[in-house]
Amino acid sequence: MELKKNPNMDIGRNSSLYFAIGLNLMLLFTWQMLEYKTYNKKEVALETLNINKIIEDDIPIVNFEAPPPPPPSPVVVQTIVIVEDLEDVEETIIESSETGQDEAIEEYIAKVEEVEVEEVEEYVEIPFAALESVPIFPGCEGGTKTEVKKCFQQKIQEHVAKNFNYPESALEMGIYGKVYVLFLIDSNGVVSRIKSRGPDKVLEKEAERIIKLLPKMIPGKQRGKPVNVPYSIPINFQIKS
Repeated sequence: MELKKNPNMDIGRNSSLYFAIGLNLMLLFTWQMLEYKTYNKKEVALETLNINKIIEDDIPIVNFEAPPPPPPSPVVVQTIVIVEDLEDVEETIIESSETGQDEAIEEYIAKVEEVEVEEVEEYVEIPFAALESVPIFPGCEGGTKTEVKKCFQQKIQEHVAKNFNYPESALEMGIYGKVYVLFLIDSNGVVSRIKSRGPDKVLEKEAERIIKLLPKMIPGKQRGKPVNVPYSIPINFQIKS
């Protein structure tokens, strides 16, 4: 015998409709969850301001009285007096203070005795080779011009050799070379204006130190007057192995 099902009792008859309804409900629920917003709650103190009386300042009305205008300036009336031609009017004559050509100028001739001549010391430098009397180094007195010049040059070389000291820093760095020193023996015999030129500042400083130790000399003379004499000397710094 074949069993027959009641169509009203079939569970799967409306399954697609239920699925669609359930899907829509889930979508609605998901959308509501995404759109849900929360806000921070802050404590707000609400107070009531009671204004019982409004104070208003009354501004007094001040009547300002403007000062009266100044009185008008008086009108000056000039009176013109007409002088008749018959009256004599004295004229003021102003004499000129300029000298005319007719006035002679007294010629004054100054005498030689009345002229004062002020001596001005001239700053003259004479080269060593052109001097009449070269500077005299201590110990070179009493000789001819040639002997004094030769003695001067010899004493300078002995002075350099005696006071020569090779700087330690230049030795360590291997600095060597020739330093040219230019100095001045002034009219008092004192060495001044020392200048040097060399391969390094260390060697130049040492060369200037040697020249500063030169003693005071008898100054060179030109026409019997002491003059300034420039002089130059080379100092050779060598490193011997």
